[in-house]
Amino acid sequence: MRCTLFALGALVAGVVATPYTPHVRHEKRGALPFGWERHDRLPSHDVLPMRIALKQSNLDKAEDFLMEVSHPSSPKYGQHWSAKQVAEIFAPSRESVDAVIVWLKSSGIAAERISRSQSMGWLTFDATVAEAESLLKTKFYMHKHTTGKLHVGCHDYSIPEHVRPHVDFITPTVHFDAKVPQGRQMGKRDVALEERAPPAVAAAGTPVESKAAVNKITDPTGGYLPKKGADVDIQSIITELENCDEFIVPDCLRALYRFPPNVAANPENSFGIVEYTPESYLQGDLDLFFANYSTHQVQKTPIFDSIDGGVLQTTDESFEFNGESDLDLEYAMTLVNPQPVTLYQAGDLVEGASFNNFLDAIDGSYCTYDGGDDPTQDAVYPDPFGGYEGPENCGGFAATKTISTSYAYNEADLTPFYEMRQCHEYMKLGLQGTTFFYSSGDYGVAGNGGQCIAANGSYNDGGSGRFNPSFPGTCPYITSVGATQIVPGASVTQPEEACETVIFSGGGFSNVFPLPSYQAAAVAEFFADHPPPYTSAQYNNSQQTRGFPDIAANGANYVIAVDGSFSLVYGTSASSPVSASIFTLINEARFDVGKSSIGFINPVLYAHPGDLNDITMGGNMGCGTPGFTATTGWDPVTGLGTPNFPKLLATFLSLP
Repeated sequence: MRCTLFALGALVAGVVATPYTPHVRHEKRGALPFGWERHDRLPSHDVLPMRIALKQSNLDKAEDFLMEVSHPSSPKYGQHWSAKQVAEIFAPSRESVDAVIVWLKSSGIAAERISRSQSMGWLTFDATVAEAESLLKTKFYMHKHTTGKLHVGCHDYSIPEHVRPHVDFITPTVHFDAKVPQGRQMGKRDVALEERAPPAVAAAGTPVESKAAVNKITDPTGGYLPKKGADVDIQSIITELENCDEFIVPDCLRALYRFPPNVAANPENSFGIVEYTPESYLQGDLDLFFANYSTHQVQKTPIFDSIDGGVLQTTDESFEFNGESDLDLEYAMTLVNPQPVTLYQAGDLVEGASFNNFLDAIDGSYCTYDGGDDPTQDAVYPDPFGGYEGPENCGGFAATKTISTSYAYNEADLTPFYEMRQCHEYMKLGLQGTTFFYSSGDYGVAGNGGQCIAANGSYNDGGSGRFNPSFPGTCPYITSVGATQIVPGASVTQPEEACETVIFSGGGFSNVFPLPSYQAAAVAEFFADHPPPYTSAQYNNSQQTRGFPDIAANGANYVIAVDGSFSLVYGTSASSPVSASIFTLINEARFDVGKSSIGFINPVLYAHPGDLNDITMGGNMGCGTPGFTATTGWDPVTGLGTPNFPKLLATFLSLP
């Protein structure tokens, strides 16, 4: 639904014509995406549906707003915003709308042809090719994919210099938003394998160019999945804490991080686990696990939220299809019981889903914010390839107070614009009191599957090359969780070390996001006291970008029930839901005394590093190097350390 801008046209009708300023290039595509070729110029009389994404207001103040409600020294700590407040404060300014309208009118686009989207972020109008080419100083061509799909686009475009600060981007131009099926994966769904355009220069440091084909987040063979170990004879596991260095069970975690079994559920509290179809849990596996480690939960199920046709598929049953969901839910549900756990199951069996599809479902305004989703990365519903025929879920699902996700991309898989748009959404949800946890990755300084970035910008086999940080782990508005392990032969009362069994804790420094204020002192101390022995050719050593992870938790030797038997698993896939469970219990304690949720926790954690168990042993090798080393204080292996529940609880209860 759009509102025609007659009124807006009247408002700007009396504005004095803006002095001429030269056009400057706004965007340029480095190369055509994989599989596309440029063909003929478009006829000048053809009509294009033009869309202008307006700059959002106050994003330069976003971190300050978040710190107001999240920093422990702020008098407004815990005074989270409503969704309405968030939408209003970040809506494009009247100045931006007026500037773009005046430009369009002066270029021959009458006000009655222009509409503004209900979300307030878009201006739309139809224009002939001749009008669009004159407006943007470009030439439009038809492009054709090897599958026969057609797409309209240009190589670059320009807009007046005085208008540029008010415009994010314009379509159709350099953005290839044509989703193309590439054949069937596992007989279930289409997997888009598309070459990414080179990202822009990092906030500080060297740009990373990735020309690697990217699998959808729903690929069951993805490197983010937990790693399967040996099968386990459950009868041989001693139920006491004597063998936690070999077999992690719920009581081992309670002993490690000193939190008790939960005994109550506050109705204001909530905890969500996000899974992406075709990953799904099996109820028989949950019951098998509960029968041994949480007997009162046998036959209990999570609250099921189906997003964009999300289903619990049981056609394919294997560790690859069930391991992630079984792990997340068996431990999350056990550790917070009787607090209910919500399962957000995102995506159908054909197309799957992305992080953005999930965010759309819990915040309807995100569907169109900053230009909306990217159809080359995010699923489109109704599914154009079959499958779920309903509309895309935009809103309608409540965001739980704590949300854990054990999936990740490589930062170099995606464009900086895509990542920044999504990161801003985590910020907005943090303003509203939601805490996000993401796994930091399982390949040390390398990316999913152990890939590193070669000199030519492509991925290699991981034996050398530039470090490959994960996303959203590098977003400064989520809590990134690395992995530790109990030292072999040690007890649960002794210090842990960075995980070096089967997996290595993901960690490093962003090539996109600047260093957040809450982390600045910790990162400066790390570089001053423990400078890494690498150059800018291997990682962003500017000391001015976001470091990750923020914290860590055990990620080795978990006992899980999967496909009817018990196995060991490894990965930050375990560390994230366990950490989220612990902070869910802290939320419960705050709700019990009439306080708000903890919301975005990083400022409190960095202000109180002593509330975590510092990890000073181990490293996160990768890319032909030993990686970084766990040291005193924050480090890009285990962050600030592992949770110390009594200390964290006391700190968060002391806050307003």
